[in-house]
Amino acid sequence: MVEPAALRDVRGFAPSLRRYAPPPALADAVRRFWVPVWSLPPGQTSVQRVLQYPVCQVVVGPDGGQLVGPHAGLGTEELSGSGWVVGVMMQPAAGQALVGGPVAELTDRRRSLADVAGLDAAGLVAAVRDALGDDPAEVARQQEACALVAEALAVLVPVDDEGRLVNAIVEYVEGERDVQRVSQVCEKFDLGERALQRLTRRRIGLSPKWLVQRRRLHDAADLLRAGDRVDLARVAAELGYADQAHFTRDFRSVTGVTPGEFSAEPPARA
Repeated sequence: MVEPAALRDVRGFAPSLRRYAPPPALADAVRRFWVPVWSLPPGQTSVQRVLQYPVCQVVVGPDGGQLVGPHAGLGTEELSGSGWVVGVMMQPAAGQALVGGPVAELTDRRRSLADVAGLDAAGLVAAVRDALGDDPAEVARQQEACALVAEALAVLVPVDDEGRLVNAIVEYVEGERDVQRVSQVCEKFDLGERALQRLTRRRIGLSPKWLVQRRRLHDAADLLRAGDRVDLARVAAELGYADQAHFTRDFRSVTGVTPGEFSAEPPARA
């Protein structure tokens, strides 16, 4: 599975990464678990780039846990040495409960998992560390660690009606490439634009316009990986841009590289 959001580093390196589905009972609060494991030569670092989704992330590592808010721009994480994390991509509905208020308070920020009400962060970190032991790449150990995190996050369900609505809005925007305007979202869910803006700021921390733009950039990253000779004008048209220049400006403003430069980067390698 190639994650459209993961842009890899400039050398094409990406850590070994497995993804696990949540228990069905947590489906309204958790999208999936992700467990990267890496080992880099001494003195070498890798900056992983991610066009993040409109959700919060729970990240548990050997030295602690963090709640990571949605990132409006390009998320980056520098890796070095050897390490692992157990990450949880939450559903949009879960953000408000984790933050303890409007998700906009955590946009482009992160905080210690110890600050999340109702979670024993220290106990969870210790349990996950013990479960992974000295072989964090082993699938059975990763599954056990994810089960421990799932058990801790069970306090987030059931989600409320507004949370289910937000999940449905994000699923619609992400799943329908034809959605290119906020007005289409308003019409689909019978919401005024102001009401939709207030809802997404409170529950997602970002604007409806951001949702549409980010989905288009995810689609762009997917299309730009298609081969050695990518027709950028065709990609721009397929994504609904007026012309290639608008597409290039949008892509570069968020990722820091042009579509052509991104397409020319080495393919992903572990």
